[in-house]
Amino acid sequence: MGAVVPQEEIDRRYGRVREAMARDGLDAVIVSGNEYTGFEGAVTYMSGFVIVHRYAYVLLPLEGDPSIVFPREATYVGEHGTTWIDDQVFVDKPGEWLADRVRGKRVGVYGLDYVMTVRDYRALEGAADVVGWDLEFDHARAVKSELELESVRDSVRINTEGFWIFLEQFAPGKTEREILAHCEKYFVEEGCGRLTMDMVLVGAGGAALPEFKIAGNYRIKETDMVLPSLEIAGAGGHWVEVSRAICAGEPSSETKQMMEAYVEYEDAARRALRDGATAHDVHRAVSKGFVDRGFKLGHVTGHSIGMTMIEWPKIGEGDETELRSNMVFSMHPHAISEDGSACLYMQDTWLVTSDGGVPLADLPMKIFDGTETR
Repeated sequence: MGAVVPQEEIDRRYGRVREAMARDGLDAVIVSGNEYTGFEGAVTYMSGFVIVHRYAYVLLPLEGDPSIVFPREATYVGEHGTTWIDDQVFVDKPGEWLADRVRGKRVGVYGLDYVMTVRDYRALEGAADVVGWDLEFDHARAVKSELELESVRDSVRINTEGFWIFLEQFAPGKTEREILAHCEKYFVEEGCGRLTMDMVLVGAGGAALPEFKIAGNYRIKETDMVLPSLEIAGAGGHWVEVSRAICAGEPSSETKQMMEAYVEYEDAARRALRDGATAHDVHRAVSKGFVDRGFKLGHVTGHSIGMTMIEWPKIGEGDETELRSNMVFSMHPHAISEDGSACLYMQDTWLVTSDGGVPLADLPMKIFDGTETR
């Protein structure tokens, strides 16, 4: 973490955000981040600072210099010298400080619904015209620069290797955490720090249950279906998601049908994830095989991904956002049986191009049995 970001890239980021601010009639934007995994990245994107504990805000005016604001109790938590922002503020109640700076102005807040603390919102409310600005901020940063794509590809490299490590360690009789521990060790060694959110879905009879869970002390059986959900950000801070299903025995007939739909999804994504397509059209294309077979989709089909784990636009019904080249999407149709007893969930990180979608990992689209090698 803490990679040096060139001034050209900083200017690009601020320029795109300010262009959106001017369009929406904003005087300033407050970007929120906290240590909840996957919610820290917007502050890193806007400042270079990685939140270690507590939370932080970046205040970017339409004109003038930015500020980064911390609660005073976080004075010695995190490497504050890694931010490129000169105005670093430590106060007991950041909301009150922000309110004084934006009083009477129209202010967009990224993280208003999920991230900003209640006490800080209360201080802002009434002092300024506060509007939620999550979708607009995410759209402004959705198209990745070449520098960002280097970071994305490095994260994909790490995550793909993590899957191979999981597969190498996989064996009936081992516990879930015993297998996943080797992945986590590798991720930390490669610079992910604690930017990992790794879970598993496990079920008997060749069919995984649809609930995500933290890897525990359950011992894998020969007939179990295991779906590691591997989600990490490398040293550059860009999140990716890459994973496949594993079953040492025979997948259930329902799981095999889901696998057929996954093969169709991959082919559809290659065609549909192209410049000018809408998120709605992509969703319809990649979900068709699952819907036609009578499966429910229990999680978003896909979503933009960057320095925050889940960003807009989502790949889903009714989202008419037009995709642009160099957008990056995590795609992971969560196919669930009608009775909710079985699922298949596999992840890929895709690049949008003028010619269609490009999966950034090189894992074959299949259910692994644990005997495969690189």
